[in-house]
Amino acid sequence: MQFIADFHLHSKYSRATSKDMEVETLARWAKKKGIALLGTGDFTHPTYYAELRSKLEPAENGLFKLKKDDLGVRYILTTEVSNIYSQGGKVRRIHNLIFAPSFEVVDEIRSKLGNLGKLSSDGRPIFGFSAKELIKMILDISEDCLIVPAHAWTPWFSLFGANSGFDSIEECFGEMASHIYAIETGLSSDPEMNWRLSALDSISLVSNSDAHSPNRLGREANGFDCNLVYREIIETLRQKDRRRFLFTIEFFPEEGKYHYDGHRQCGVIFSPAETRSNRYLCPKCQKRLTVGVMHRVEELSDRPEGFVPKNAIPSIHLLPLEEIIAEGLGIRVGTKAVESEYDRLIERGGSEFRILLEATPDELSSFVPPRILEGIIKMRQGKISIIPGHDGVYGKINLFPEEQIVEPPKGAQLSLFKA
Repeated sequence: MQFIADFHLHSKYSRATSKDMEVETLARWAKKKGIALLGTGDFTHPTYYAELRSKLEPAENGLFKLKKDDLGVRYILTTEVSNIYSQGGKVRRIHNLIFAPSFEVVDEIRSKLGNLGKLSSDGRPIFGFSAKELIKMILDISEDCLIVPAHAWTPWFSLFGANSGFDSIEECFGEMASHIYAIETGLSSDPEMNWRLSALDSISLVSNSDAHSPNRLGREANGFDCNLVYREIIETLRQKDRRRFLFTIEFFPEEGKYHYDGHRQCGVIFSPAETRSNRYLCPKCQKRLTVGVMHRVEELSDRPEGFVPKNAIPSIHLLPLEEIIAEGLGIRVGTKAVESEYDRLIERGGSEFRILLEATPDELSSFVPPRILEGIIKMRQGKISIIPGHDGVYGKINLFPEEQIVEPPKGAQLSLFKA
């Protein structure tokens, strides 16, 4: 069967997350989005783990569902951990996702990790041992687990990060590198950027939302064509059969917080070439610029931009429907008018991904206001204007760059079907 999965998200017990990040609300939002399979996230956290045990029950082999009103949404047991340690004379900060096949395996993982760090401090716990040791530890517990380097290009906390990462999978994981079958490309890069590294040709490139609030689910995700069972999903990620991995759904990477280089305090945004010409220094304060993902990809790549490897998994670049609605209405995301229109469109269209990916313009025209429909079509065609993200600041994407976003007067009624 074909389905969409989002493996990486966080619970309300992680820092800077919404209080609504719990399994019932996540299931409702997954249904709105058109996501069939969610990672649980944060299974190491004691309180959230207790909630998972009390609220979930086994579904298909290795997957779980809500005991009450499952909405057809399935869960796979996942968590993210942070390893901060010294190697090669440099402090390394590496985040990894862990997939587990059962609560019994999770019990063993939690027991082992609980002896090495404080699991209750955060949904994403921090440990002082290496990423290589993490793989050994997890696979000694169960060879059915999968470890995936998270947001692999982010400057501060990732495998290839400019500030704390490595130049190769082998440098990071040593003799355990052969057990890395997939990496998460992160919001600031996409598969096209990763295709420039021949070393990643045998690696599955996965995309996930890393959501901290429910409406962020699916901003990046993965399309599969296999049975909804743990083993087939993991084998697909291990590239046992590439045909079962259909596509990834991507942010426009320029919208990610670390796509370009820059210095947010000074409002400086640089391309890699501009950074090099300025000797990596901010021209305003002379402090070192934060080197972004595009720059780091160029440093490590051995292929030109635009290269497409044989058997590459396709990617589809989307804007969240809420952002398209907000631009169509000329107001900001998060307003009541945007939320109300979003719910109306989902009720008519079935799900966000069906509206953005599948429905024809003729079908959409029967219930989508002309201005919003124009935005959807522009997005599908890639006709957008972008100011790249940099140094922790999200990029700005405009479908109607000639227009200003305004706040409606308090109590004003918006005419949704005005052209």
